[in-house]
Amino acid sequence: MNVPKMADMMAQGKQPEVLFWVGAAGSYDDRAKKISRAFVKILHQANVDFAVLGVEESSTGDAAKRAGNEFLFQMQAMMNIEVLNGYEVKKIVTCDPHSFNTLKNEYPSLGGKYEVFHHTQFIQNLISEGRLKIDDTNLKGKRVTFHDPCYLGRANEVYESPRDLIRRLGVNLTEMKRSKETALCCGAGGAQMFKDAEKGDKEINVLRTEEALKTNPQIIATGCPYCNTMMTDGIKFKEKEDSVIVRDIAELIAEANNL
Repeated sequence: MNVPKMADMMAQGKQPEVLFWVGAAGSYDDRAKKISRAFVKILHQANVDFAVLGVEESSTGDAAKRAGNEFLFQMQAMMNIEVLNGYEVKKIVTCDPHSFNTLKNEYPSLGGKYEVFHHTQFIQNLISEGRLKIDDTNLKGKRVTFHDPCYLGRANEVYESPRDLIRRLGVNLTEMKRSKETALCCGAGGAQMFKDAEKGDKEINVLRTEEALKTNPQIIATGCPYCNTMMTDGIKFKEKEDSVIVRDIAELIAEANNL
C-alpha cells in the first residue's frame, strides 16, 4: 500500500493535509491492522494528501496514564509532541478513540495543540465536502447495531458521526438498550485489557456482547480497535461466529465501496 511517511514528505518540501496517527493497536495487532488498511484505502479514494510518522510514532501514553503512571505518560507525550511540532503538524486523524482523546484533550497542556479528528468525523467531513461517496447497495438491508467506544462517546460526546456513516450504508441500524450516553464499556479501557480479570460471575465484554445480540444483528459495528477485540472475543465466547461479525465502520465503508 502507498502510505507516505512524514519524513519523506518533508524532505521533498511537502506538508500533507493531515497526519494519520495509526496508534499501537493499528500498528501491531493483526486484527486492528485491517482497520488501518481500510481507512488508508478510503483516504486514497477521497484523494486525501496524508502521511504517517512510521517508526517515529510512539505510544500516546494513554494506557500508562489510565493505569496511574503519570510520569511515564508525560515522558511519552513530550517525546511525541517534540516530533509532531518538529513537523509542524496541524491536523491529526486516528482510528483509535484512546489516541483521539489523549491527543485532543491531554496534549494541549503539554504544548501539543492540534486539530484532532476521529476517523468517523473525518470521513463524514469528506462526504460533506463531496470528496467521498458511499455505495449503499452492497450492504443494503443488513441488520447492524453500533457499540459506542467510551472515549469517543461519553468522553468526547461524539455520537452522531458514526451513526450517520452507518445509515449511509443502507443497513438497518438497531440501537442496543444501553447506547450513547448510557452505553456500557467493552471492558478494555483504562488499561484493563492488559490485566487479568477480577472476581465476578461474568466478563464485561461478554455482558456487552449479550446486549448487542439482543438486537439480532448480523454485524456489530464499532469505531475502536480495542472494542473490536473485546466484542469479537465476546462473539467467540457466545459461539456466534457463524452468524455475527464485528467490523469497524471504516471496514464497512471500504467493503461497501469495493475497496
